[in-house]
Amino acid sequence: MSAVVISGGLIHYEAFGRGKPVVFIHGWLGSWRYWMRTMEALASDYRTYALDLWGFGDSDKSKDRYSVADYTALLYDFMDQLGIVDASLVGHSLGAIVALHFAAQQPALTSRLAVVSLPVTRHAISSRLLDFASSSVLTKMFWRRQITHKVVQQEAEKAAENVVALSVQSALEIDTQALAKQVNQPTLIIYGEKDGVVDPEPTRTLNGQRPGMRPIGLAESKHFPMLEEANKFNRLLKDFLEAGDDLTGLTLKKEWKRRTR
Repeated sequence: MSAVVISGGLIHYEAFGRGKPVVFIHGWLGSWRYWMRTMEALASDYRTYALDLWGFGDSDKSKDRYSVADYTALLYDFMDQLGIVDASLVGHSLGAIVALHFAAQQPALTSRLAVVSLPVTRHAISSRLLDFASSSVLTKMFWRRQITHKVVQQEAEKAAENVVALSVQSALEIDTQALAKQVNQPTLIIYGEKDGVVDPEPTRTLNGQRPGMRPIGLAESKHFPMLEEANKFNRLLKDFLEAGDDLTGLTLKKEWKRRTR
């Protein structure tokens, strides 16, 4: 376990591999841990980092610092302490919004963006996220259908009591669609066609909205494409990291197995 102290609180992170830096930012459900398979797949060519945001996983939960602005500042401080510059950012749901926000504020530190399960509009976010800690039978049934991965279930239980509700409320104030169009970095938007947490329909409308931005859907994925179609996801992400500024030729491959040496 690796950790740094930022603003008086401990931030847990893990790092694998060597090469150009790639920073992974988790979303509302889980922690750094669901990135592990993707990080390992890239480790032969990239130095991969993943951190637990305030209120999640094994990071500090002593203060309510759970807004998008808080997390953007945390990402800056984290990269500054570890000396990470010119990094590719990979963010999921809440982490996708944070990555976009960071790229808009710190373009010199951000080379590329891959955003996964991005809530393009405020209406795309399921209202049940606000009921995440609810004990109602209907809410529990909904989340059992959405969180089918043991690694996510275990890590989601570590979340601070109010972190999901507060961070969702903050995300609703962000014009994510405008941010996605404004950032200049090459941007891959990956979404699950069967996502019940973040509606994928608004994401499809971003196709062709600006050069260097490419939305691609995974047909059999719900909210966690990196787990549900891991081989396709990892291949697509690696192809994106190796692509130039023109993403028109970027497509899904049937499968990809980690190269061994």
